[in-house]
Amino acid sequence: MAITRRDLLLTGTAAAALPALGSVAGVPVIGAAKAQSAGELPWRHALSLFGKVKYPADFKRFDYVNPDAPKGGVARQIAVGTFDNFNIVVAGVKGQVSGAVAFVYESLLTPALDEVSTEYGALAEAISHPDDFSFVTYRLRAEAKWHDGKPVTVDDVIFSLDSFKKHHPMYSAYYSHVVKAEKVGDREVKFVFDAPGNRELPQIVGQLTVLPKHWWEGTDAQGRRRDVSATTLEVPLGSGPYKVKEFVAGRSIALERVKDYWGRDLAANVGRNNFDELRYEYFRDATVAIEAFKADQVDWRTENSAKNWATAYDFPAVAEKRVILEEFANRSSGVMQAFVPNLRRAKFGDPRVRRALNYAFDFEEMNKQIFYGQYKRVSSYFDGIDELMATGLPQGKELEILETVRAEVPPEVFTTAYTNPVGGGPEAVRDNLREALRLFKEAGYEVRDRKLIDIKTGTQFALELLNSDPSFERITLFYKPSLERLGIAVSVRTVDPTQYENRTREWDFDIVTNSWGESQSPGNEQREFWSSKTADIAGSRNIAGIKNPAIDKLIERVIYARDRDDLVAATKALDRVLLWNHYVVPQWTYTKVRTARWDRFGRPAELPRYGQSGFPFVWWYDADKAARIAKKS
Repeated sequence: MAITRRDLLLTGTAAAALPALGSVAGVPVIGAAKAQSAGELPWRHALSLFGKVKYPADFKRFDYVNPDAPKGGVARQIAVGTFDNFNIVVAGVKGQVSGAVAFVYESLLTPALDEVSTEYGALAEAISHPDDFSFVTYRLRAEAKWHDGKPVTVDDVIFSLDSFKKHHPMYSAYYSHVVKAEKVGDREVKFVFDAPGNRELPQIVGQLTVLPKHWWEGTDAQGRRRDVSATTLEVPLGSGPYKVKEFVAGRSIALERVKDYWGRDLAANVGRNNFDELRYEYFRDATVAIEAFKADQVDWRTENSAKNWATAYDFPAVAEKRVILEEFANRSSGVMQAFVPNLRRAKFGDPRVRRALNYAFDFEEMNKQIFYGQYKRVSSYFDGIDELMATGLPQGKELEILETVRAEVPPEVFTTAYTNPVGGGPEAVRDNLREALRLFKEAGYEVRDRKLIDIKTGTQFALELLNSDPSFERITLFYKPSLERLGIAVSVRTVDPTQYENRTREWDFDIVTNSWGESQSPGNEQREFWSSKTADIAGSRNIAGIKNPAIDKLIERVIYARDRDDLVAATKALDRVLLWNHYVVPQWTYTKVRTARWDRFGRPAELPRYGQSGFPFVWWYDADKAARIAKKS
């Protein structure tokens, strides 16, 4: 499945290619180029923050699709966890939303998966903004319709922005610089920003998921008034290529292709959305999910376990080539995945304590014993995007930016290249544990009767490693003995996804595992990840609880970067300061997406460069392949 920044914000998973910061000079306008006169701004069919867009205003389709792809068939996929909510406005705050529901909606723009940070009109047919980026205007398509036949309106757009900003902490931060949206024409909506210079705002506004105001302000089948701030399992009204066909709460959901979908002939949709039905089966246990895949109860599985990839797919259908194992390159994103201490708890307040926890983590031995040597250690908050990773010592523009916060950051930022401790052997492990104990001693602890004791309180340092996935216990159980050798009292606890989500929302944890996906062009989402403003907002992505004035300043430098060079330098500075504050214990990453599928699908000859597998949206059901599989069964 292709990943966009909107998907990242909805799910918290890695990988996005949108948007970036840079010059918008050279972006084509609708039709022939128009001179700006008498205050009139040119209308554009696309936005790119790197410069020129690839496809002209009259383009027929994206290059990476098959325009003759047949329509039909079912794609059965695996979802992890459970769901009790279809209202994406409160996703991450209340209940557990079914991610599949996002596909029933449209946004103002849609990404091109063979370009970096470029988006084309979806619900909107045209966009205009001034050179200072102080506002943006979107013009809606006259043909855009909800599934009940009513038109998509400017009022729907305004209602959507207001709802997300009011009820969703992630979007409240993401769109915090959007002070208002106003109707300026029958099909035109203007977004006004609090200040000029925020180059990505015109584009990220276009990623807004548009909701039907008339539906949310109406009543359900029982005559009850709907509430956009509450969870619901009422089938939502959308405007996208799919709608909910049926579901069993917490177990499965099926989407059916909308035959009279208003946007089916848009150039950006040609060759896409080819399956008649998308079905998602929910599993809480990876072992059960794999067995369901082997039994041909689902068609496609994305495998995130190195152990499973190495050992779980040795069954007859693979040998017979009825099941295809394939890895797809992830070129679009970076990631920080880590053990995350809760800084809201005093015992994690000292950076020396957090650094000591890193010295206790023997990644190299874990990689060998558990991961079959498949992973590499995460060494940056933007790991996977080489251009943005802080390496060596700061130089040039990055150094200039860091000088502005020198008094507020650790001195090592300027003197020492950040590296993780390296284990993998008895001597290295002993050295690392000695260093960990030294750091704990500096932070006010000492070992008494093999217990790490806080000198001031006389209590033993204790922590709980909290999981929601039973398969992850082997990771935390591997980490546990090293922590115990330091004299720490360690408990490992696995809870169900609902309890886990509730505990993390309420900041009721010691250490959890979390990941932050990063696009090739960081921007406003960094505030939601790391800023002081979001540290205490329930449901925010600032899981660690970071409150640091220097980081707040560096985030603003990223958001208000003047050009690409400025963005890269500001991002490296932010990365370096985050690393040297030791907010997390970095884990591991893998540069490819592992997949297994029953061979009943077709795909374009060349997949989109930044779309990973592109499944299911540019693939299609191949009846001939499916028939061959059926004969061998």
